[in-house]
Amino acid sequence: MAKTVTVFGSSQPGDGNEQYKAAFNLGKILAENGCNICTGGYYGIMEAVSKGASGKDIEVIGVTVKEWDKQPNKYLTKEIKCDTLFDRILKLIELGDAYVVMQGGTGTLLELAAVWELSNKNTTFRKPIACHSSMWQGIVSIVNLQMKNEGRETKLVKSFDSVEIMSEYIIDSLNKIK
Repeated sequence: MAKTVTVFGSSQPGDGNEQYKAAFNLGKILAENGCNICTGGYYGIMEAVSKGASGKDIEVIGVTVKEWDKQPNKYLTKEIKCDTLFDRILKLIELGDAYVVMQGGTGTLLELAAVWELSNKNTTFRKPIACHSSMWQGIVSIVNLQMKNEGRETKLVKSFDSVEIMSEYIIDSLNKIK
């Protein structure tokens, strides 16, 4: 059974934007390596990852919110509708065997915090978490400093500048999971 990578990121970048291009490449690389893709199902980073993965022999899942009354992107093979934002976040986490956090705002920060905290508090929830961009490198560094001061594990979230190297980390990590 194929592993699923849940990707979090901004809904704002459009085609041609550097973040959009990076997310497209991420989706393409993961799909070419047999990974299913799961996103929030809408536009921006979510669309780019889905578009990059489309046309491959994998599932491209979008987890949307009923009350938002928005159309999902056209690259999905499956849509799961949730009642609320928090239901959506829980479903995105539940479906993922690994997580990638692309650039984003407060919603993406909330998603990162949720998977990080689950990994931090529950030793059985040790799934790969990878962040892309200097934005997350700064945040991860600051949080890890606090974690170190509290005597807690500091290597739960990895940061990467390169989508290719980040994808390699995710794929290698998933291949080690039974």
